[in-house]
Amino acid sequence: MTKERTKDIVFWSVVVVFFLPFFLCEKVFMGYEAFNIEHPMVMSFLKFAVLATLGEVIGLRIKTGKYNSSGFGILPRAAVWGVLGLTIKMAFVIFATGVPVFLEKMGLEGAMAVMKEPFSMVKLLVAFSISAAMNLIYAPVMMTLHRITDTHIVANGGKMAALVKPIRFGTIMKEMDWGMQWNFVFKKTIPFFWIPAHTITFLMPAEYRVLFAALLGIVLGVLLAIAANKAPAKD
Repeated sequence: MTKERTKDIVFWSVVVVFFLPFFLCEKVFMGYEAFNIEHPMVMSFLKFAVLATLGEVIGLRIKTGKYNSSGFGILPRAAVWGVLGLTIKMAFVIFATGVPVFLEKMGLEGAMAVMKEPFSMVKLLVAFSISAAMNLIYAPVMMTLHRITDTHIVANGGKMAALVKPIRFGTIMKEMDWGMQWNFVFKKTIPFFWIPAHTITFLMPAEYRVLFAALLGIVLGVLLAIAANKAPAKD
């Protein structure tokens, strides 16, 4: 058995052992649900800090063959993801509330009430509208900010000190691969993955939406790894 194969087995064994109690032990799951209801913002921070960072670690494995590397900065990335998780929770609240009101103003009666009812084509339309609005307005800003913070962390050797050092926004934005950011991250992942995925998210009960979004963060890490391996694209 190769060294890399052994690391894969150990890594996935740890992941399974960590998450298994939530599925096998009712008390653990009920404790999670209760804490999630009482402290939604704390849980949003923790969910994204753990799950989205896990996605980035998997992405690094796909890209380099390693789960960690010098300068990658797992802990500062987790801290940044936690903060981004708070903004994602905010976006969910704002768009899940505002878009149905907008649709009612546009003539779709009961757009707000339908989200509390069983599945219907109208509910699907409203969920799709919420997802589309959020991913076209909020997601590009969040994704760009995430790319900037990742670059900043790497530039500071992956150390926790990166969290307190000023971010050179102008310099990083000038050096970003905007071709890849537009042609793959924005133009492909948003319409073909994120809008459909978050349509499903908004069909779920509100208390499960952020968890599902955080699980999608694992997918985001894989997508970012694929993007990093792609050659710059042209319009």
